[in-house]
Amino acid sequence: MKAEKRDIRAFTKQQLRDFFESQGDKAFRGNQVYEWLWQKSAHSFEDMTNISKATRQMLEDNFVINHIKVDQMQRSSDGTIKNAVRLHDGLTVESVLIPTPTRTTACVSSQVGCSLDCRFCATARLKRMRNLNPDEIYDQVVAIDNESRLYHDRPLSNIVFMGMGEPLMNYNNVLKAIDKITSPEGLGMSPKRITVSTSGVPKMIKKMADENVKFKLAVSLHSAIDEVRTSIMPFNATFPLKDLREALEYWYAKTKNRITYEYVVWEGINDTKKDVDALIKFCKFAPSKVNLIEYNPIDDGEFQQASSKAIDMYTSILEANNITVTIRRSRGKDIDAACGQLANKTQ
Repeated sequence: MKAEKRDIRAFTKQQLRDFFESQGDKAFRGNQVYEWLWQKSAHSFEDMTNISKATRQMLEDNFVINHIKVDQMQRSSDGTIKNAVRLHDGLTVESVLIPTPTRTTACVSSQVGCSLDCRFCATARLKRMRNLNPDEIYDQVVAIDNESRLYHDRPLSNIVFMGMGEPLMNYNNVLKAIDKITSPEGLGMSPKRITVSTSGVPKMIKKMADENVKFKLAVSLHSAIDEVRTSIMPFNATFPLKDLREALEYWYAKTKNRITYEYVVWEGINDTKKDVDALIKFCKFAPSKVNLIEYNPIDDGEFQQASSKAIDMYTSILEANNITVTIRRSRGKDIDAACGQLANKTQ
């Protein structure tokens, strides 16, 4: 029975060096292959043109490069691009390029489906099928960087982990991917241009703080009242606001980094002054920013965007309490690429 080929991108540089030595070759061949895999994002061993044909054949016989494939690319009227990305096992995730006049941002996925059960999000309805590997996350970024250069004539400037999945439920692979993205031997991006968005897994937020990560943290909050948050994000019963607040206090004490809160205001759910007051009380302990996000329907009509009057109320009260607030208009709605819509139409 033929042995299954190994995924070469699961190997460290040292492991590749050791492999070549075990084959009677020079260790530096491992460095060359590593560079092709990460800096140059080679899709096949044939691309590795500074390596002999015999060596490329030997690699072909022993390993695979499980590269993603952009199955479908949709372009929005506002310049947003959504990719349906096919993985080596046939499963699909989505990623999005979001352009503005000053930057292009990649919104990437970390899981196929999602581990959590937010009732307003299309991705949550898929349930989690598996975690993405570090190289599958990395490949999404490379694909979007290429599209940014092609369609917007500039390299990718920012990355947000706000696509499909809960990044902190795939903690190790997300951090390995970020390590590759920020490494000079990878894409060399600054970690300060990367934001990991979580719905709030207290234990993992503390773990990130202990590991002294350099990227930014955003919390998908949507309510600072436990009963309300549990009604729209049922996992809040397991990770209540008290635990989340304690983890965020720990994060700030360790990192001194401002926390961003992602917050959608819905009609009849969290659109009263009581809701705003609870939000202020929750986030006052540290420098913070609240992104009020336009809601994007997922076709069932249960959740409705709050009135402009409610948004104005949030904005004025937050600002009066010296909390930075921005209103984030959705991009790519015409191709279901906006927040909460991923996997709505392509699954």
